[in-house]
Amino acid sequence: MTNPPYDVIIGLEVHVQLRTNTKLFCRCSTEFGNPPNTQTCPVCLGLPGALPVMNRKAYELSVKTALALNCNIPNFTKWDRKQYYYPDLPKGYQISQFDLPMSENGYLAISSPDGEFEDKNVGIIRAHLEEDAGKSMHDEAQGLADTRIDLNRTGTPLLEIVSEPDMRSAEEARAYLQELRLLLTYLDVSDCNMQEGSLRVDANVNLHVHTETDEKIATPIVEVKNMNSFRAVERALHYEVKRQYEIWQETGNRIGDVPKQTRGWDDNAQLTRAQREKEESSDYRYFPDPDLVPVTITNEQVEAFQQQIPELPAALREKLVDEFSLTPYTADVIVNQGPEVVAYFQSLAEHTGDAKQSGNWVQGEVLRVLKEEDWELSEFPISAEGLADLLKAIQQGELNNSRGKEVFSEMLSAGTSAADAMAALGIEKVDDSALEDLCREIVMANPKVISDVQSGNEKAVGALIGQAKQKNPNVNPGQVRQICLDIINAL
Repeated sequence: MTNPPYDVIIGLEVHVQLRTNTKLFCRCSTEFGNPPNTQTCPVCLGLPGALPVMNRKAYELSVKTALALNCNIPNFTKWDRKQYYYPDLPKGYQISQFDLPMSENGYLAISSPDGEFEDKNVGIIRAHLEEDAGKSMHDEAQGLADTRIDLNRTGTPLLEIVSEPDMRSAEEARAYLQELRLLLTYLDVSDCNMQEGSLRVDANVNLHVHTETDEKIATPIVEVKNMNSFRAVERALHYEVKRQYEIWQETGNRIGDVPKQTRGWDDNAQLTRAQREKEESSDYRYFPDPDLVPVTITNEQVEAFQQQIPELPAALREKLVDEFSLTPYTADVIVNQGPEVVAYFQSLAEHTGDAKQSGNWVQGEVLRVLKEEDWELSEFPISAEGLADLLKAIQQGELNNSRGKEVFSEMLSAGTSAADAMAALGIEKVDDSALEDLCREIVMANPKVISDVQSGNEKAVGALIGQAKQKNPNVNPGQVRQICLDIINAL
């Protein structure tokens, strides 16, 4: 496949709603789904005389997240007013951070298990705290063109994570977002629910076009908004890359005359639409907020927050490969399910003494059931210890993998132990001497199989396994096969 005559340059701005009960500068609730304009007060509405007070919990969650993103935490940070005039911004400005953010200069490692791109570190320019605006609700269904304003979200604490323009494809951008959401889940700092607006993504994208004279000419940066899923981000970026290259082909060296834009993604039409020319920082007329004191933090406090950070996805993947000998793919699948599934696997592996078998059952049967039933792991009725009893029965030859899955289904439906499920299904271990007598009987009744095996066709013994299971469904097929081969080879 021919490489395109341009480099794709992508940077992402991710807004994460922090898991706090109250807003960033007042005590109004952050609960989702309440009637419009029922979670407001003089502070978040910006009424005269109301003074904001910082939510300490929001700052602490932000510091933990920034440390997990390998950011530096300055000892001093301040608040700034970002001036713009939207109907859903009642104060006429947003309290944010400009030149002295609470963290900066970090990175997030991303990888591609299927080899779509090379592993890399995506730089984090900064992660800073700010308050959310309200929500404009446009009446498009009835065609009245009415817009209503819900200010319940106004003042909700957001952590804005701004990446370097280090991503070179839509696939890298998707991987970055997936890894970032997973990290936030392990930290338990946000529910990351895109449908409820807890995680929102804006993408800055442009092209560096290679000319015939080996120059690289940059197309104007476009900020893409209104993407409500990671798939939408990927589709929007693919579209925008194609659109910008077509404009380059039309304008050539006059590309500099095309203004920077903010465009919105229309998922129904599968295209971006122009919204406005892109603002620069000077357009917002930042200045320090006079109503809020700066925030200071000591190195000792930063270190204390560092100690609170749990094992994170990248380290856990490495641990499952190095210490539990899982394949990178299986480790990735388990870690991507979240910390509860990782803990379940580790407990299962410790009880069975077989990490590979445990990984296969978690990846296969456990995750299959969770997906089919739409369960959280806390709703899964079989404990790690209970499943370990079943896997140990398989290890000891009491039943094979196929019958093990039957027992697993019985344990799920009846809520019983492995032993009780096996008893209910009439499964019991076959005595070794009885099994050998059964195999000898079947071998002697099948002279053609004896001849075929002695001629080098060991697959012929498969017919004997079926006969053995007909006589006793509790036999282990693997054991039957080996015993029959031993008997034939001794003739």
